Amino acid sequence: MATVDHVLLTRFNLPSLGRESVIRAQDGWLRERIELFLRYTVPSVEAQTAPVSWIVYLDPASPGWLLERLGEVAARGVFAPVFRESVTTAQIVSDARGLTGARGDILLTTNLDNDDALASDFAARLQQLAATGQRRALYLADGLIRRGDAVYLRRDRDNAFASVAEPWDDALTAWCDWHNRLHLHLPVTSAQGAPGWIQVVHARNVSNRVRGRLTDPTRHRDRFAGLLDDAPAVAASRVAADAWVRRPVRESREVVRATAKRAVLAVAGKDGLDRLKNLLVRA
Repeated sequence: MATVDHVLLTRFNLPSLGRESVIRAQDGWLRERIELFLRYTVPSVEAQTAPVSWIVYLDPASPGWLLERLGEVAARGVFAPVFRESVTTAQIVSDARGLTGARGDILLTTNLDNDDALASDFAARLQQLAATGQRRALYLADGLIRRGDAVYLRRDRDNAFASVAEPWDDALTAWCDWHNRLHLHLPVTSAQGAPGWIQVVHARNVSNRVRGRLTDPTRHRDRFAGLLDDAPAVAASRVAADAWVRRPVRESREVVRATAKRAVLAVAGKDGLDRLKNLLVRA
């Protein structure tokens, strides 16, 4: 089996174009995001059962208070802060090489958004898939969506926790394209199983919405150390009501959104879709 260097990649406040730049420029975005990052993302990485490295990309113009709070975590060796106004594939590979020493046969990169969380065995499961030595995109298809106290079980075969396993030479990394377009560049393995991640839906989400079926969070607490302890148990009657009434409505809306998105993407491409999203945010 191949040996693996696993590197998580997070854009904390890396300057970006399009709709994300509008949201990230809003007052209070950084202050809200650091709380989510410290509440969900950091503890979930610290709880990993397999060794993993973590690069967090930051805007060189980040405010001092943010650097002070992140510095406390970085000082524990949880992640390596890297300051860039933009980042290329070559820079990502170079940063990963510098952090890991490139001792493994395979570079495994995983996107991790700064308001999301991982199950404690997330890295271990991905590393097992990557150890075959094949160049491919990897996903853990099943995860949880959390909005307030409500938790939903979701299967998303090309979700935002996208990974790419590949030899170090000519590496593409998980950021070579949008997470749902990696199949255009690489063969894909999307592994089903126990929930591997949590997406947190909140007021300033760039794109996340409630999807999936309501679930009792107490069933999943052991996989997400401390991250679901404050979510109350859900009665079976409420789960059933959601399955029969609310979930079909959510899924119908998703079909409409997905159809419209594919149409815009086919006609206007990625840039056109970004421009449309940007207009909707400003409206």
